[in-house]
Order: sequence, then structure tokens, then C-alpha cells
Amino acid sequence: MPKLRGEAFWRETLRSAHYVVAPMVDQSELAWRLLSRRHGAQLCYTPMLHAQVFLRDANYRRENLYGEACPEDRPLIVQFCANDPEVFVQAALLAQDYCDAIDLNLGCPQMIAKRGHYGAFLQEEWDLLQRMILLANEKLSVPITCKIRVFPDIDKTVKYAQMLEKAGCQLLTVHGRTKEQKGPLAGVASWEHIQAVRKAVNIPVFANGNIQCLSDVEECIRKTGVHGVMSAEGNLHNPALFEGRNPLVWEMAEEYLEIVRKYPCPLSYVRAHLFKLWHHTLQVYQQLREELAKVKTLEGIVDVNRELKLRCQEEIANQKEGEKPKEGLPFFHWICQPYIRPGPKERCRENGDSGTEKGVRGKRALEEEEDGNSELLSKNKQKKKLRNPNKSFDPSLKPKYAKCDQCGNPKGTKCVFNMCRGCCKKRAFKEVADCPGHGLLFKTKYEKSLSWQHSQRGIQTPEISQRGDAEVGETAVLKEAGDS
Repeated sequence: MPKLRGEAFWRETLRSAHYVVAPMVDQSELAWRLLSRRHGAQLCYTPMLHAQVFLRDANYRRENLYGEACPEDRPLIVQFCANDPEVFVQAALLAQDYCDAIDLNLGCPQMIAKRGHYGAFLQEEWDLLQRMILLANEKLSVPITCKIRVFPDIDKTVKYAQMLEKAGCQLLTVHGRTKEQKGPLAGVASWEHIQAVRKAVNIPVFANGNIQCLSDVEECIRKTGVHGVMSAEGNLHNPALFEGRNPLVWEMAEEYLEIVRKYPCPLSYVRAHLFKLWHHTLQVYQQLREELAKVKTLEGIVDVNRELKLRCQEEIANQKEGEKPKEGLPFFHWICQPYIRPGPKERCRENGDSGTEKGVRGKRALEEEEDGNSELLSKNKQKKKLRNPNKSFDPSLKPKYAKCDQCGNPKGTKCVFNMCRGCCKKRAFKEVADCPGHGLLFKTKYEKSLSWQHSQRGIQTPEISQRGDAEVGETAVLKEAGDS
């Protein structure tokens, strides 16, 4: 059967899906996808998978895709991050029998994507992206799709989308933010960019960004003309978003935990989901927030969820007539509702700071520090600072290691050749020498082998013949010493 493309692929394979759950690292696992499908989602993506790891690690494949078969979990698109055409295609070939399409992640803006050179940090490398998509389109039996972020300039975004379409992309998801718009600086997604892309390409387009409730979905489709709308944060805080409902948090939490019992996943995923679902309630009951963070078993999480439910029900029972939600929330905290991410100034106030230059701004801090602003520390470094107030993260104060004479790596402090272990091993083997500093005893083991051979013969031979007689066993002895 020929591979479906473009509109036909969206209409027949994806069943004209309008409501889409986004690919989310460690958050769009099978159990969460099933919960979302029960409450209106028509298409789901897997979490972002690393193509290189998927290719080499059978356990990674089994945990993320090859697990228990679930017919309910279709249509399904598997998303990979990659920066090498061959690696991407080989990983996709291993996944294609378990999904309806393969998606290339070109939208991740996080620092891990910058370090790994994938996601949104490939958006300037059009030649590489063309090669990746062309090869995937040629080799795979399922369509190739892409998820992108926009450029500040609309015209460049349109040309970018057209390039991907020409290379063989059969469906495009456009997140209406640039790669710099993330965390406290996320701001509002540009539907204008999405609308321009939709008009410029002939393949289906999904929109991503600014989706907090069903009315946002409907408005986005009306304004941009896209085929479907994808939700990430909105879905995590309210899995019934696509139903247009705002259910009680414990209803969604209990249903999710029941699915997890049938389709287990790492405890960290479960805990993260409950932190999202109970976000507003955990601001009220801080002690239970700490308990949820520390719990080590699924049953422990169930117990915390039950206690949160009881606290909320008690609060409802004591509620006065006409009482309104606090903290400016549209609903009471025990009802599933959106979380509005605070901007930089609000983030500073949340951290107990007035917004001065000494303010800490969470995850952004690490990125800014790497760009040269050492006054801001990441949360991880803040914790280290609390444990050791005298600790300094100034690179200039780090100890300077002497370099190996051969390769430039740090040399061994007790190496007789002033080399790193790798270079020392090669030289000691070649010269039949010892380096006690690295535990390399080629000379000692060679001499012991000669002594043992002499004792076996029971006679003393001239020095020249000793070397000749031992020549046959020398290579084996040296190899044995090298392996030690």
C-alpha cells in the first residue's frame, strides 16, 4: 500500500485529528496519553526520544515504545531529536511499526538541546535538515512530520516551512514562539506567524501556543485556519481540556493513578504529573507538597493524593456561601485550571526578591551564567551553596591541572612519564617500563616471567639466549600486563 501524504495522511491515518497532545519529555508517556484520549484528545505524540540512544539501547526502546501493546493508543506519532541523517533514519526504522508517523523535533529550546545540538538549535542548518527529511521520506514506510519554532521574521519562518515541505515533510506543527521565548520569558505565542505558514504550505499544519481551554482551541483554528491544535502545559494542568470541562483535580488524579497500575511508568513521571494537577492546591498545603516530593512508592503517592482530596473536601464542607476563589484564580484551587506562568518580575517576587540584579530567575539562570553573567546561579548551584557557603563557581578559581605531554589531557600526578594514563600505557608497553603512579608494571611482569621460565628449566643460560628463549612468551606477557 502506498504511503499516504499531506491532506490524505491527516484525514485517513490521523482521522482528521483536531485535538492533539504535544510531545513532552517524560510527561506524554502511555498512561498519560490514555487519560488524555479518554477526555477528548484525538492524537498523541510520544515523549521526545533521543535517536542515538534509541538506536543503541534495547532497554530504552522497550521502556519508551516496545512495551505492552495498547490498541487504544492510536493514532500515535513518535518524536525523535537527532542531528545526523543516518542515525535519525535508523532509529525511525526501528520505531515505524509501532506508530503512524515519525516526527523530527526542531522546536526544543532548552539548554540540553543546545549542548546536544538538536531541536530548535538546528533551525539555521537548512542543508542538514533537508538531508535528514529527504532520507527519512525515502526510507520510511510512514510519513515524516516536523515540529518547529518560528523566527522573529515572518518571511523567514514561511521560507523555513516551505523548505521543510519541499524536502518531504507531510505535516508541520508550528509553535508560535522563538527559541528565546521560554520559561519566564515565554510571552504570548504569535498566531500571526502560524497563519502565515498555514497559507504558504500545502500540507496540514498544527498550531501550538496560547492554549489554556477549549475556547482557545476554537479561536486558534478560526484565526489561523490550521487543521488542529496542540496543547502541552494546558493539557498537563487539565487533561479534560479538549472536552471543555474543568473537573475536580482528584477525579483526574485518581483515574490517572489507576491507569498507571495497569501501564506502569517511572515514579518520577507520576510525581511530576501530580505536581501539575495539584499545582494550585499545593500552594495552600505546603507540607503535603514536601511529602509528595519525598515519597518513594506508587502507594505513597496514592496516599498523598488521598490526603489532598480529604483536605479539599473538608474545605468545601466549611465553605461559606458566596465565597470566591483566592489568589485571583478563575476557579477554586481543587478544580483543574490553567497555570499562568509568571514573567521575570513576578518570578523575582515569588523568590522573595524585589527584582534587583541579585534576583534569581530559576532555570534561566544557568543559561545566563553560561553566557557570561556569573552573578546568577542555577537552582542546583544554589543548593550546593547552601551546603557549603564558601563554595565558589568562579572558573578562574578552579584548580589548574598539569597537561599530558602528548595529548593535553590532565596528566597523572605520580606518572613517571608526565602523561595521562592512556599515553603512559602506550609508552610503558613500548619501552617495557613500569609506572607505579598508574599501576602499570610491564617491566616487573616481564622479569617475573623470565625468572619463572629459568626456574622451570633448572639451568642457568647465557643472557643473550635468555632473551631469545623468552621472546616467544614476551608478547603474551606484555599483553597480559597491558590488560591489567
